[in-house]
Amino acid sequence: MNTAALHHSAGAARPDYGAPRATSADGPASRRIIVGYGFWIFLLSDIIMFSAFFAAYAVLNGATNGGPAAAQLFDTNSVAIETACLLASSFACGMATLAVAERNPLWTQLALLATGLLGLAFLGLELKEFTSLVARGAGPTHSAFLSSFFTLVGCHGLHITAGLLWLGTMMAQFYAKGFRQNIQHRFLCFSLFWHALDIIWIGIFSLVYLNGTRV
Repeated sequence: MNTAALHHSAGAARPDYGAPRATSADGPASRRIIVGYGFWIFLLSDIIMFSAFFAAYAVLNGATNGGPAAAQLFDTNSVAIETACLLASSFACGMATLAVAERNPLWTQLALLATGLLGLAFLGLELKEFTSLVARGAGPTHSAFLSSFFTLVGCHGLHITAGLLWLGTMMAQFYAKGFRQNIQHRFLCFSLFWHALDIIWIGIFSLVYLNGTRV
């Protein structure tokens, strides 16, 4: 073998670390991965937003402008029922996840219906609380404390409302199109969203209601 052939064979065996490698993994990521990644970013941004609201409430908790404080305003019995409804709805959502994994249309719809009804009960109790506070002259414009309270709890309520609308569309899609892969991915995003709202409410219940009404 001549010298040129030796150099050619050595160069062919030497890995070229600078050149791009054409593999089956080349190209853009799948739509499922992109959507999942984007949804996690959305959840993280929501957590950051609620963290700011929690911090604002903690700072303004004592700024009552001479009006009533949390201990005089909040009904812990009603809030306990609210919390039980939301926790139960999160459990029902978990049961729906199991039903979807088993591709059982009946139990999927029943579990999602239970999730929605419990979410509606929670939202109704929250609206009743807001209406009662405003009727007693403790609206969001009365003090900085109440402004931060209505902002924090009201924002969570808006997320619950959006989640209920999303839940309705998921029920319709499962009914009309069955357990397609893309629909299951959407439901996974919904379940993550719903459980995240449950976790945020635990923080609200602890900071706003339990801590605010303790003697």
